[in-house]
Amino acid sequence: MQVHGKTVFVTGAASGLGEATARHFASLGARVAVLDRDAVKGQAVAVAIDGAFFALDVAEAASAEAAFNAAVATLGAPSVLVNCAGIGTAARIVGREGPADLAAFQRVISVNLVGSFNMMRLCAHAMSTTEADENGQRGVIISTASVAAFDGQIGQAAYAASKGGIVSMTLPAARELARFGVRVMVIAPGLFLTPLLAELPQEVQEGLAAAIPNPQRLGAPQEFADLAAAIVANDYLNGEVIRLDGSLRMQAK
Repeated sequence: MQVHGKTVFVTGAASGLGEATARHFASLGARVAVLDRDAVKGQAVAVAIDGAFFALDVAEAASAEAAFNAAVATLGAPSVLVNCAGIGTAARIVGREGPADLAAFQRVISVNLVGSFNMMRLCAHAMSTTEADENGQRGVIISTASVAAFDGQIGQAAYAASKGGIVSMTLPAARELARFGVRVMVIAPGLFLTPLLAELPQEVQEGLAAAIPNPQRLGAPQEFADLAAAIVANDYLNGEVIRLDGSLRMQAK
C-alpha cells in the first residue's frame, strides 16, 4: 500500500518512536493524526509536520472514541494505524515491601495491551468501510511490542505480559481482518534511544549498547519508522512479529 495522500493515525506520537513515525509518514506525503496524552508536545509535532493533534487516553473507550471521531472528521478514515503509545514500570512480583501492587500491573496491561486493541477495533472498523485499492487492500495496523515479550527480565512481569498479549493477538486479528483487506503486524523493538534512555548518563547508555551484538549501539527511532513504512509498502507482510533489536537477547536481569 502506498501512503501518499492517505491518512495515518499514530498513537504516542508526541515523542520517541511515535514521533519519529509520525514525522516519517508525513514526509512520505501522508496526512498524519498525532494522537497522544501530551497536548503541548503533541501540538508541536503536529504543527511541524502539517498534521493534526488529538488528545486521548488509549486505555479509555470514551476518550479514544472521541479522539478517533474527531480525527476522522478532520483527516478522513485511516488507511494506517501505528500503535506506539505505551508505558513501562519495573516491579518484582514479590518485593521488599510485600507483593506487587495489583493496580500498577493492571495499568500497564490497560495502556499497552487494551489500549492497542482499543485503537485497533476503531481503526479496523473504519478501514473496512473504505474502498479497497487495486490490490484489494484497505488498511494496515502496526502495533508495538518489545523484545521483553520473549526475553522478559526480572521486574518486567507486567510489561512483558502486556507486550506478549500484543504478540498473541496479532495472528487471530490478521486472520479475522483478512476479509476486509486489512493487514495486522507487530514490531518488537529492542533497546532504542528514546527520550527515557536519552536521559541516562552516557556511560549507562554505553553499557546497554554493549549487550547488543551488531550494530553495537542503541536503536534510532528513525529505524523503527523506516520499518513501519516498509511494512505498509509490502502487501505480503501480514500476521507477523518483526524483532528490531540488533540480535539482542536480554538476560534475566
